[in-house]
Amino acid sequence: MKIVSYNVNGIRAALKKGFIEWLVATDADVVCLQEIKAMEEQLDLSLFTEAGYEYNYWFSAQKKGYSGVAVLCKTKPNHIEFGTGIESMDYEGRNIRVDYNEVSIMSMYLPSGTNAARLSHKFEYMDLIHDYLNELQKEKPNLVVCGDYNICHEEIDIHNPKMKGVSGFLPEEREWLGNFIDSGFTDSFRYLHPERQEYSWWSYRANSRANNKGWRLDYAMVSSPLQEKIKRSVILTEAVHSDHCPILLELDV
Repeated sequence: MKIVSYNVNGIRAALKKGFIEWLVATDADVVCLQEIKAMEEQLDLSLFTEAGYEYNYWFSAQKKGYSGVAVLCKTKPNHIEFGTGIESMDYEGRNIRVDYNEVSIMSMYLPSGTNAARLSHKFEYMDLIHDYLNELQKEKPNLVVCGDYNICHEEIDIHNPKMKGVSGFLPEEREWLGNFIDSGFTDSFRYLHPERQEYSWWSYRANSRANNKGWRLDYAMVSSPLQEKIKRSVILTEAVHSDHCPILLELDV
């Protein structure tokens, strides 16, 4: 099974930059999107159907033009879970999950901490989602949680490790991500590439992408029972529809 996760920073903007052609060429079984910034009714869903994703599911934020997640599937899932049932998270459209016999796949968009209020919300979300996923693992042990975590875990994951006072690389955020992994998840990319320094997000400022001054914010986290099924995990840096690039996970299921 080939799974892709991509923070598109606005699906309508990405569509104007050749997203559909890229989607067809990539040929994943399941595509998780974050930061779609659109309501389902604002999209021409036939574009995705014609690209091979007849089963596409959208969970938008209540605020227009903001946040939102989606999952595009080639094969119909057994079940689709829109949100988590936790209002503070679901209001912003940050989680959607599809369940298959062999695996459950969640597209997750963890908040950024752009100011004090948003940082407080981010920490609240981190606590809530960790508890939620701990419980979910009991019901769905074969779980993939992929998306934009808005956190660099280790110094190898950021171009400038001295940026310890910036949200996304705060010690408390990094500790949370370490605890998240220790609770039964594997960072699939780091598992296969322990020393590879690659990024999945670059600021639009100061020509950051051209200079590869990036951050690895996007992860395909795999629950422990699936660890031995990890076949491939890569960052698709050549895709340029967003300030993020996609990540790809292949599981032998």
